[in-house]
Amino acid sequence: MRKLLKRNEDGEFGAIGIGAMIVFIAMILVAGIAASVLVTTSNTIQIQALATGQQTTKEVASGLSVYEIAGQVNVTDGTKYDINYTAITVKARPGSGDIDLNNTYILISDGNTKSLVRYGYYNSTLIYIDKASTAGDLFGLLSADDWNECNRETFGLAVLQDYDSSITEFNPVLNRGDKAVLFLRCGDQPDVDTGATLSGVFGQEIAERTDVFGRIIPEIGAPAVISFTAPLSYVDTIYNLQ
Repeated sequence: MRKLLKRNEDGEFGAIGIGAMIVFIAMILVAGIAASVLVTTSNTIQIQALATGQQTTKEVASGLSVYEIAGQVNVTDGTKYDINYTAITVKARPGSGDIDLNNTYILISDGNTKSLVRYGYYNSTLIYIDKASTAGDLFGLLSADDWNECNRETFGLAVLQDYDSSITEFNPVLNRGDKAVLFLRCGDQPDVDTGATLSGVFGQEIAERTDVFGRIIPEIGAPAVISFTAPLSYVDTIYNLQ
């Protein structure tokens, strides 16, 4: 086979053969592999960026907000003491996804004691306000036994509004349009059955001028803020705290 010869600047001849072809093919293969790696990496980054964007949007859009916080003064034998019972009405934020109240926590403090409270479906009774005979008494929804179950670790739960029946006793899910009431007992009190001391969220009732602050933290999304100062004096029995 005839060789392809080429004269260089010094007048010498060189052969262009199989070696140069091998180098050329190797360069093409290396460039192809590099391009494949770049394309694969780009796809992976794109998928990760899309997932991160969706999660971020969900975190920003979802969450809880406090609709109202009411407090009831402890009245014993006609004597008014301090606030011992609170009812926190919550709803989902606009555009929020479903909020699982089983995985929602209340982190609350009165400046002396800080408690982490959750829904205790294993020992709590879910109450439907529209089906209960309360004569308009919000705090009368819970019986003495129900208030026993509201302690330093668990809060009570009542359904105020739930058109699709998504809030059930063992799977309470708050979604668009729903409103639920979370009940907290603040001070210690004796068990109505055994007389044993039952711990409250703060271990004591909320005295006048006390600053109470905290958050209601859902599994996904922004938390609801709890922030109020108790009245200067307790003249009435029920107070709108926030």
